[in-house]
Amino acid sequence: MDQTPLADAIARARAGDREAWGELYSRYAPAIFRFCRRVLPTREDAEDATMEIFMKVREKLGQYDPLRPFGSWLYKVAANHCWDVLRRRHIREDRETGEIENLPLETPDPDQLSRLIAAHTSQQVRAALAQLPSRAQMALVLRYYAEMSYEDIAESLGLRPGVVGVVLLRARHQLRDALAGLDRAAASGGTP
Repeated sequence: MDQTPLADAIARARAGDREAWGELYSRYAPAIFRFCRRVLPTREDAEDATMEIFMKVREKLGQYDPLRPFGSWLYKVAANHCWDVLRRRHIREDRETGEIENLPLETPDPDQLSRLIAAHTSQQVRAALAQLPSRAQMALVLRYYAEMSYEDIAESLGLRPGVVGVVLLRARHQLRDALAGLDRAAASGGTP
């Protein structure tokens, strides 16, 4: 859906046109489901979250600023919803500024991380992500799967923009370690 038909569909959906709403849902629901599936622990959670997100979007469509990309706004709503779900499930871990002095100085080679992810099944990557603190999971998914900017990630997660890089650095290290742990478990006969 290019920009003109998208803007038209949004305007018609705002006016209560069910067909326009269906167009928006059909266009974006699969991507939002995939996003939720990366963040939330089960398929059922992702399905429920997708429906809840689109109910929120329908209610808040009047708040959408047409000068900004619709997809970015939609992912922000999705990220906030998933973050709320994770916060309700777990005690929120505020680690974004603690223990910075213990972080390695170098960033893991992004290509190395990409190769590690490519070498594992999506189920293994989800299992590794599930081992990370909620904030780390969300930061990685927002950055690498939703391709959000640091500013949007900061707003979605309630962080200062300068802290997002630290959170992502820690999260990449944690994901790399979790994937290596899965490899060790598989090599020793454990279940990956």
